[in-house]
Amino acid sequence: MRKTLSTILVAFFTLSAGLSYAAKLTDKEIDNIVRRSYQYVAMFNTNNNFAMQEGNPLGTGGWNKMLVPETLSDHTLTAIPRPNNDSLYLISMLDMRDDAIVIQFPEFDSKYVSLETSAYDHYIDVPLSTIKGDFKKPTTMLFYTARTKNYKGEPVKGIDKTLKMTGDFAIAFLRVTPHASEPERMKRNIAAMKTQKLMTLSEYQGKAKLPTSEVNFPAFSNDQAVFKNNFLEAMQFIFNHTTFDPEDEMDQKVLAALAPLGVEPGKQFNADKVAKIDGERFAKVAEEVLIESLKTWNDPKGNPHLTKVFQPKGKMTLAPMVAQSCVGPIGLPFDQAQYPGIGTADGPPINAKGHYVIRMSKEQLPPAKAFWSATLYDAKKGLFIPNDNYKYSVGENGGMKLDQSGGLEIHISPKQPEGVPRENWLPSGGKDEKLDVIMRVYAPDIEAMKTWKAPKAEKL
Repeated sequence: MRKTLSTILVAFFTLSAGLSYAAKLTDKEIDNIVRRSYQYVAMFNTNNNFAMQEGNPLGTGGWNKMLVPETLSDHTLTAIPRPNNDSLYLISMLDMRDDAIVIQFPEFDSKYVSLETSAYDHYIDVPLSTIKGDFKKPTTMLFYTARTKNYKGEPVKGIDKTLKMTGDFAIAFLRVTPHASEPERMKRNIAAMKTQKLMTLSEYQGKAKLPTSEVNFPAFSNDQAVFKNNFLEAMQFIFNHTTFDPEDEMDQKVLAALAPLGVEPGKQFNADKVAKIDGERFAKVAEEVLIESLKTWNDPKGNPHLTKVFQPKGKMTLAPMVAQSCVGPIGLPFDQAQYPGIGTADGPPINAKGHYVIRMSKEQLPPAKAFWSATLYDAKKGLFIPNDNYKYSVGENGGMKLDQSGGLEIHISPKQPEGVPRENWLPSGGKDEKLDVIMRVYAPDIEAMKTWKAPKAEKL
């Protein structure tokens, strides 16, 4: 405790004098900083990649813009680890600094649709969902933050729902079950998606659009790169565009962890006035935290965070927040979807060179009220395995073929095994690399999920 206090005091007086200093951080201190920052780094990359990454097939090409997809995602999507291949993403990227944003959502002919939102702090809100009875009619929503210049929470005629976000730069996206096996129904849902409209509040009220304030984003790409190359600059930017609650423990502990390094809300980043940190060391710790999180998520005994991840602010604790940020950002809370990992029966991770089978009887299939899927990823980056068949998941929308008893065998292998339906084969690529499988159980039967166990992959 004495050493930590000394470090803080040295940092305070050095920074007060306008001088940079080399931070002498212990392994424990770096580990704490990385874990408490991971949620912000992960969503800083995720949101910025969707808004600004060139070549992103799901990118909107800027803020306050939308992207309406017409097909399920494939291996060209690299903006986010462990994306899905079982639903359509209608993505809106919001910049709420100058004005509130209004989105007019359509009605859908789909068994599952949800609106999910998250700012850089990675807390999840699901303000609209078919589980709650939404999307039976059009809904007009307004989004703003504590820093929005042109709106402070007053009622607006024609607005059905208002959401105060915790950060200025955020994602608001629909997950739409496409019903890929029903072409006409899928066409109707895509047609409905194309009717969605996004505008500023001023435009909604028939006024001229307000000018957009200039902003310079720090470099973004993937989590380890930010921890290595520009961690403090990114965190300063994030802090300046995030609402922190003085009563929230998670908020206060991340602020306390970064303050000794010269990063605090309201400051302007100056490389000469913050601590000098070892980026390589931070990136190494971040990679170790990632490996640990994957191991926990895919534990054959079960994922202890399964019902604790992807919650609103005030309902999260550190361990599940770190896990969700490492394994795959912007998932749904447990009443909307659950994401069990599939480990191997003998313990070691799935290797792309091997042949594995996941067996489920009719009674062992996931208890989903909407639908479920199982998706294969490379373990290191969490991306789809490229293949000529564009096959990444097994399930209702990714394709599957049940046996005569209503059960299913999913095969993971470099080449399609003889006698295995193409729908039930996940091409592994054949490289000497680790893979992981994530299930998605949409609109889960909560009671049944308490006793249901995810299957294991057996090596043949």
